[in-house]
Amino acid sequence: MEARQRWVVCEPDEALAARLRQALECPAPIARLLVSRGIADAAAAQTFFTPTLADLHDPLTMLGMATAVARIQAAVHAGEPILIYGDYDVDGTTATVLLKTAIERLATPAQPARVSYHVPHRLREGYGIQNSRLAEAATDGVRLVISVDTGIRAFAAAEEARALGLDLIVTDHHLPDGVTGVPDAIAVVNPAQAGCGYANKSLCGAGVAFKLAHALLASAATTEAQRTFLNDRLLPSFLKLVAIATVADSVPLTGENRAIVWLGLRELRNPVQPGLRALMEVAKLPLDRSPTATEVGFRIAPRINAAGRMDVASDVVELFLTRDEAQARQLATRLDTLNQDRRASEAAALEAIEMQLLTLRDATGQYPPECIVLGHPEWHRGVLGILASRVVDRTGRPALVMTDEDGQAHGSGRSIEGFHLLDALTAVHGPDPEDGVFTRFGGHAHAVGFSLPTAELTRLRERMKNHTAGVLTGEMLAPQVNCDLEVSFSELTPDLYAWLERLEPFGMDHPEPVFLSRGLVLTGFPRIIKEVHVCLPLAAAPGERPLNAMGWSRSGAQSWAERISELGITAGSKIDVVYKLKENTHPQYGGLELHLVDFAPGQ
Repeated sequence: MEARQRWVVCEPDEALAARLRQALECPAPIARLLVSRGIADAAAAQTFFTPTLADLHDPLTMLGMATAVARIQAAVHAGEPILIYGDYDVDGTTATVLLKTAIERLATPAQPARVSYHVPHRLREGYGIQNSRLAEAATDGVRLVISVDTGIRAFAAAEEARALGLDLIVTDHHLPDGVTGVPDAIAVVNPAQAGCGYANKSLCGAGVAFKLAHALLASAATTEAQRTFLNDRLLPSFLKLVAIATVADSVPLTGENRAIVWLGLRELRNPVQPGLRALMEVAKLPLDRSPTATEVGFRIAPRINAAGRMDVASDVVELFLTRDEAQARQLATRLDTLNQDRRASEAAALEAIEMQLLTLRDATGQYPPECIVLGHPEWHRGVLGILASRVVDRTGRPALVMTDEDGQAHGSGRSIEGFHLLDALTAVHGPDPEDGVFTRFGGHAHAVGFSLPTAELTRLRERMKNHTAGVLTGEMLAPQVNCDLEVSFSELTPDLYAWLERLEPFGMDHPEPVFLSRGLVLTGFPRIIKEVHVCLPLAAAPGERPLNAMGWSRSGAQSWAERISELGITAGSKIDVVYKLKENTHPQYGGLELHLVDFAPGQ
């Protein structure tokens, strides 16, 4: 049996919650939830529940923004060719579309903006700005290069651009190098850089590109009519793609990011742009309502990412730029097919990963207290990040997953709460460039990408093991479930669920609420579904109307059906349950139901 997870229940300030409940006239659990998430008064709750464009920060407060705007305006007015240098994931491709669209709107019909873009091929070029592409741009007459979602550590590329006579503007959101700072560009626009006073340090790459687009368009809106059009039409339209990227890049969905996603999801209802509409159709999302953040994360984003993972990400840019419905359907269908290929490649790799993980477990079934490092030459580079996430989910450890070809290893990493993975890679690489492990690396606390010579893999494993031995604590590794509230069954009402829906969108740092209810009675026998899933009819006491608790088992983990059997749970048993509250919309047997997170025998 797998180790029992420790349940940690949040304890909000009850006096604050009582006042907030009275002010909002909401169910008590909602007020307690809001207080536990830092929303303690009616004004803050109003902003939380109904964000507006006014809740977005002024883009000109971002360091480097004014310089970037002035240089782009000069390029447009002079008719200079501009190259946007993007990235191959959701964040990078949508950022490319946003900035290209905004720059083109600055120009006049008599002198259209000369804006091209380049999205690197993941396998042939890899991540980041390549010197060879800069040389091609200079030969083609480009004089201004603008990076989106990349470039914050492109020191060599910045030197090459300067040598070629190219002006470089870096827009990025990844963490700068803590020692060498930022590249020598004419402007660096990144809220994470030192000295930047912008309030939101956790924008995604498309969010930073949107801020530049906003500043550019605002500078051109000189009349009241133009400013009204900007605020009522243009900016809300841009937020559709920013919302998709913000969800896909797993940045915190709090503050300004929440406002971006909340507003952007509303705009995704019945979209007009042919590419976005076609993509939602192949993802089987209804067009007559706004998608949820979960639907964006699991149905839209994977199809966009599939292009860069499996083939050419420029298809995504073309999809979101085209006005031709037939071309849009063709491109969307292609992304859907690539996503199916990605899933097949991922499934095959996961089987091999399961075999490797078996060799790491000790006699008690536990994994070593260190970063898990796995690799295989046949794994597709496009799915390494997904595989790393699966390893983290499976083991509760940070993970690096790699493949190698032609003497070069390429990898992605994902982390756990409290373990800063980019700092770990920085320590492993070492302070001496001549003795460094990696060819290149970058990312965030929770996600990284890297490459290194295959000959350095042994040193990577040794140094990572040594680093984690002093940093990775038992508290980080202890299996734990964070419960937002302990509630009674009588509090689970349709009104509570309606208020829970208003808490959306959920995501990083604002997860879907998890509840704990104790001493529930199993009013009937557990129903086993497809041998691994379960349905438990639960009530607060015998004779009361039960709610179904659904346990959906994940591949590779112990199934709910196995746990039920091992614990001897049967009709009449008392159990404590950790769950998320859901609504079943089936016309015959719909209503509220629980989705199990964990359970244990009760008293």
